[in-house]
Amino acid sequence: MLNPIHLTDGYKLDHRRQYPEGTNLVYSNWTARKSRHPEIQEVVLFGLQYFIKKYLIEDFNQHFFNRPKAEIIRKYTRRINNYLGNNQVEIQHIEALHDLGYLPIKIKALPEGSSVPIKVPMFTLYNTLPDFFWLTNYLETLISTTVWMPCTSATLAKQYRKILDKYAHETSSIPQFVDWQGHDFSMRGMAGIEAAVMSAAGHLLSFTGTDTIPSIDFLEEYYNANSDTEIIGGSVAATEHSVMSMGTNEGEFQTFKRLITKTYPSGIISIVSDTWDLWKVLGEYLPQLKETILRREGKVVIRPDSGDPADILCGNPNATNPLEKIGVIESLWNTFGGTINEKGYKELAPQIGAIYGDSITLARAEEICSRLKTKGFASTNVVLGIGSFTYQYNTRDTFGFAMKATYGEVNGEGRAIYKSPITDDGMKKSAKGLLQVTAFGNSFQLQEQVDWTTEKTGALRTVFEDGKLLIEVTLAEIRERVKISSTCFSLC
Repeated sequence: MLNPIHLTDGYKLDHRRQYPEGTNLVYSNWTARKSRHPEIQEVVLFGLQYFIKKYLIEDFNQHFFNRPKAEIIRKYTRRINNYLGNNQVEIQHIEALHDLGYLPIKIKALPEGSSVPIKVPMFTLYNTLPDFFWLTNYLETLISTTVWMPCTSATLAKQYRKILDKYAHETSSIPQFVDWQGHDFSMRGMAGIEAAVMSAAGHLLSFTGTDTIPSIDFLEEYYNANSDTEIIGGSVAATEHSVMSMGTNEGEFQTFKRLITKTYPSGIISIVSDTWDLWKVLGEYLPQLKETILRREGKVVIRPDSGDPADILCGNPNATNPLEKIGVIESLWNTFGGTINEKGYKELAPQIGAIYGDSITLARAEEICSRLKTKGFASTNVVLGIGSFTYQYNTRDTFGFAMKATYGEVNGEGRAIYKSPITDDGMKKSAKGLLQVTAFGNSFQLQEQVDWTTEKTGALRTVFEDGKLLIEVTLAEIRERVKISSTCFSLC
């Protein structure tokens, strides 16, 4: 396991000597500075408790404080000298930190799950002992690489939830189905297991559908969830193309029949249906299996997996094939029927449904729901698989995340500090001085250049201090905060 004292950018190693002589405090904040999604102007705070538990407590204790000091210093010296050559970085500050036995850092944060306006800090941090002023921004790299992704994925999942809630509210008799309507398929496309799990956990703040099994373990381990007493995440039996291909093109009908009568005679089974000819499945196989499916206890879910999602589901008016022209949902309706709900929209028979799990985006989710509504169908007739096309196509700059110092003390005297590059468009202009974040309704606002008395008030609460986690939140609490801030669709 990597020593956490090495988990920083190389250029930070000697910042300790670059600060003014007599520096005794560095005060920084973590803020989303800009949204590259114009429709999103608030970002969900998520992942901080994981960061604190995993890195500031577990890893620092196990791989730094609880290791022999001689071993830590030998490895640190070797790494730095091999990296920078013989230099003046020195080791006394690392020895002093090891001797102290804990991280002298205070983190004050808004509650996880909060939706925080752009340019309002999510949390602040500063050193609690003057000799360790260098540690505040030494931790910046580790904080940034760990926290930006869960915040970003949680924010995007919330936006999906708002879209799906809106259309379910307008067209469906089962708006609660939205819990399962956004399904996470992203794991295989993410940049490693930790990224996949952190992102998928962010998805699960707004939905319960996931194929990323370890995200459930993650939420039990770091967010006090319990799958024995609550639904953290779940899925259904489902095929893949290798399964269907193994049954051969000529035997595809028999594969469908075997799956729904013998392998899964009841319950939900999702069957990938475009291995060869989706329209043949819809126009030939399913009509032959109609009575079998309608008598079955459970649901058969048809899964197209290629083409333009909106056209495949809702119909392509330029197509020559009559089934392609009307799309999957209307084709299923024509075969299996269903009911017209009290809102006037068609809902498929409960024994049949559809899922589309490839290349879904926020814009495509909106388009699919809108086109289904125009055609007279409830939005909840289809599940959308949200994959790495949504969750991997992001960077720290998607919401302009950065951790910047805004205040410091030199020989005990405070200095309000900030950056405002003349060549920048305004995104990189930082806050200034000590900061207070106040709550109004379900949102927050920033006050800059306050005094210490004012800084100690407001919505930021101390969650970590001197090696200890002081406030611990649960998945249920976080989900409730996300839910409250997601329900404006009925008022907007």
